[in-house]
Amino acid sequence: MLSFYALFYKELLRIWNGGIQAVLAPVLSTLLYLLIFSHMLEQQTEIYPGVRYTAFLIPGLVMMTVLQIAYSNSSTSLSASKITGNLVFALLAPIAYWEFFLAYVLAAVVRGLVVGTGVYLAALWFAQPPMQFPCWIILFALLGGALLGSLGVVAGIWAENFDQLGGYANFIVTPLTFLSGAFYSIHSLPSFWQQVSRLNPFFYIIDGFRYGFFGVSDISPWLSLAVVSGSLLMLAGFALALLKSGYKLRL
Repeated sequence: MLSFYALFYKELLRIWNGGIQAVLAPVLSTLLYLLIFSHMLEQQTEIYPGVRYTAFLIPGLVMMTVLQIAYSNSSTSLSASKITGNLVFALLAPIAYWEFFLAYVLAAVVRGLVVGTGVYLAALWFAQPPMQFPCWIILFALLGGALLGSLGVVAGIWAENFDQLGGYANFIVTPLTFLSGAFYSIHSLPSFWQQVSRLNPFFYIIDGFRYGFFGVSDISPWLSLAVVSGSLLMLAGFALALLKSGYKLRL
């Protein structure tokens, strides 16, 4: 496991060296969403009984940030190592493909949780959502970060340049996160779009995460847990298969 610890430590140092750009910049951009939407809709909207819109919005923004940051961390780190050519040093080291995978995904989870925590603490100035079930909050935060960290590994393997990597984020990750219920309850949508939303795995992450705060959700948290866990297992298995085969990694 020494190779795993070395690679994981290297990824943590990369996050640390990023400083303001790695942590504070995403916190600031997310707070702008909160400032604009809460100002416009706080007095007009009550999503759940006794839950005003700002309190409802905070968990969605926190989890949306965790997902986007986790994906960005693993995808950009792996892709940059490929493009600059320094990935060869990691491939030459005696490190198993599953250790390689764990190092990148765990680092993505760490950064996602750190930035998400920063967003939550800053958002407390606007509202203080309760924490009915902290275990659900932690569980979905970990699973969501791991799922998007795994997706980032797959994207980093496939992408041959930064333009392709940006395309995955712009056409897959960003639309799925914005259409996941982070800003609204799916019960406010027409029935057709409610069914479409249920095809989005990111919806189950955010809905289960929000359940941990309010004890209320659009669907059962156990169903959300099953969908998110199954999606993570399938995506992690696919990423591990790519790493094991050396697809686009070994020349």
